[in-house]
Amino acid sequence: MTTVTHLPAIQYTVWPADLHGHRYQVKLQIANPDSEGQVLQMPAWIPGSYLIRDFSKHIESIEAYSTQTKKKLLLERMNNDQWRLPKVNGAVEILTTIYAYDSSVRAAYLDTERAFFNASSLCLEVKGQSDLPCSLAIAPPETEFAAHWSIQTTLRSVKTDDRGFGFYLAQNYADLLDHPVAMGEFQLVQWVSNGTPHSMAIQGCIHPVDAKRLSQDLQAICNCTINLFEPKTKQAPFSRYLFLVNAVLNGYGGLEHRDSTALLCRRDQIPQRDTPLDETAYRDFLGLCSHEYFHAWLVKRIQAKAFQPYDLSQRNHTRLLWLFEGFTSYYDDLQLLRSKRIDLQTYLDLVTNNWNAILRGPGRNKQSLADSSFDAWTKYYQTDENTPNAVVSYYGKGALLALGLDLQIRAFSKNQKSLDNLMRLVWQKHGVTLEGIAENGLDDLVLEAIGTDFSKTWNEIKTRYIFGTEDIPIQKWIASKFVSVKTKSSSKLEKIKLQLGMRHTDVNGWLKITHVLDSGVAQSAGLAPGDLLASINGQRITGARIDKVLGSLMEGQNIHFCFYRDDLEHERIASLNPNQLPAQYELIANSAKT
Repeated sequence: MTTVTHLPAIQYTVWPADLHGHRYQVKLQIANPDSEGQVLQMPAWIPGSYLIRDFSKHIESIEAYSTQTKKKLLLERMNNDQWRLPKVNGAVEILTTIYAYDSSVRAAYLDTERAFFNASSLCLEVKGQSDLPCSLAIAPPETEFAAHWSIQTTLRSVKTDDRGFGFYLAQNYADLLDHPVAMGEFQLVQWVSNGTPHSMAIQGCIHPVDAKRLSQDLQAICNCTINLFEPKTKQAPFSRYLFLVNAVLNGYGGLEHRDSTALLCRRDQIPQRDTPLDETAYRDFLGLCSHEYFHAWLVKRIQAKAFQPYDLSQRNHTRLLWLFEGFTSYYDDLQLLRSKRIDLQTYLDLVTNNWNAILRGPGRNKQSLADSSFDAWTKYYQTDENTPNAVVSYYGKGALLALGLDLQIRAFSKNQKSLDNLMRLVWQKHGVTLEGIAENGLDDLVLEAIGTDFSKTWNEIKTRYIFGTEDIPIQKWIASKFVSVKTKSSSKLEKIKLQLGMRHTDVNGWLKITHVLDSGVAQSAGLAPGDLLASINGQRITGARIDKVLGSLMEGQNIHFCFYRDDLEHERIASLNPNQLPAQYELIANSAKT
């Protein structure tokens, strides 16, 4: 334990004050506020999650005081997330009470079982002083519920007790926001990858976790990713890495940080001793870990120039999310294969599942990958009933693009180079240096990594598949004696569902339509999102019966729909048409070799 000798001019103190009411109290001390009226601002979004979330809406109270006189200062409300102090001489304190009951990885949470926060949900930015070092003091909850709580974070510890409560330092405000904090009781899993200590802190599992299996699998994945970017030095860009895991009944997601990640998963996705494990669910969890870990290179260090620096008061647009998220989505499963956590056929199944899902989405014909990236704020993260018809995922199609580019590079170079060569060059030019990638910055990198003769192929890829909306012809580009491409053999029921073009959910015994896809039978019949489907060809429809009813239909047969819209009964007729079927494929492993 060391002693704090020189406290920074910006100091935050966080108290988990009200576990039952889910409220934090936060004190911000500013030694040298702007004498003309210091402006304070709460971030509107958090890096890595491209949606305006207005974290200020959770502030229940905010007050300011002169540190010297203890007199209350009048705070001017400038807008929903900005306040201005009056002209004042000397240090000031701002006290806030913040409601925190968001169990996602993006915000803050507090109850009698656990606490979690990203500083972007609790800590006001001191405008004009964001580049200054700042401290964060975390106080333990004063309740018996938290008697055994400890802290897990990668923020630099300066003066803390054996449970982690006490003082931490950050290089600046952006650094403070890049270290999530978890409190509570944890099961810890530890391993070393290429000389760098790694750990996973898990909350929410009922039984003891299988630490041996987790450490072996995660070590293999982390080793593989470090070696991808640094095949010579085999060194990670951080001194340690932490996976913060919140295991719940139902949830899934992750958010990347420079030397840690916050993960949300189901309890049954984590191996626990003396408990049956769904291997598919566990593989999905490892894929999530692989994805967020890869982001420590691609996103946290290799960044879009548009994000340097982040402006957390408004949307930051880039057309490169297909690179940052799509390529990461390609590598997350590929690293599972390379680390021997899955076999080749399992990997190919993951690829085809994504490929076929993209081909089933009408939105791919309307929105390009570049536009999908740019519009993430308003379309991808704000879905509605028309999203499948208007949007293509820069995650899914971006991963498919990475695969296609990898295949084209291998074909062009006669297997002397691959996408790995490009990623390593991008790392050296933009990750090691932290120089952001311009919107067209990948052009020169591709040609430098692969060769100028590749320019024709690259320009075609850009025109047709990144800025255009054409389907990526993976079926034409795969040329491997180890993998075969076939048209998927679908059952009669699967074909009917694809032709129907309808998504639904169960509501009080009714089948409620949630999405109607362009050019499907449901749309031609006039069905719409929100309709309650009553029957098909006179047969009552429920979630339990729909497969049986659809399975009784025949190609070319007229379908009589009976449904309710706004409590009024409607009837429509349409017919099945095999020409409405989207292309679907299978990838078959011919050999166990990779």
